[in-house]
Amino acid sequence: MESQHEGRVPDGTGWIRSPLKLLAAVIICNMAGIIGSFVTVTGEGSWYAAIQKPPFNPPGFVFAPVWTTLFVLMGISLYLIWMEGMERREVRVAIALFAVQLILNTIWSFLFFGLQSPFLGLVEIIILWIFIVATTVAFYRINKKAAYLMVPYLAWVTFAAFLTYNIWLLNG
Repeated sequence: MESQHEGRVPDGTGWIRSPLKLLAAVIICNMAGIIGSFVTVTGEGSWYAAIQKPPFNPPGFVFAPVWTTLFVLMGISLYLIWMEGMERREVRVAIALFAVQLILNTIWSFLFFGLQSPFLGLVEIIILWIFIVATTVAFYRINKKAAYLMVPYLAWVTFAAFLTYNIWLLNG
């Protein structure tokens, strides 16, 4: 006898309706981080290692696991909205907002690290923060769990904006 949940994976709250869509959403989000990492050089002898940083600047080893976790949470969040149905206008708008903030997330690395510009990084991260808030609000109207999964990302980008501001002050 075939189960009604054939091809679905338990997720703790029910069933993941489309494991491939979930995987795709998580990969898409992590690709943003991978693309940004091409210009993120922080090791000894780099521009970043040479600039002044505030005392609350996290050690370098913190960034990779934090960002990986955030991109996974963002991917799950995207998946939850995607599964609400692309035929719904509010879902399409929410996913468009998500796409814009994900692109902005990647651009920040190119401005801050690639162009070695804390000022451009600061301007851009403020715009990114606004789009994350807009995305989270749009997600909340569709699926509260998806919105809650965006909160750690918003918190980290808020901290990153404060950090970027302080780096700009110290090196501007």
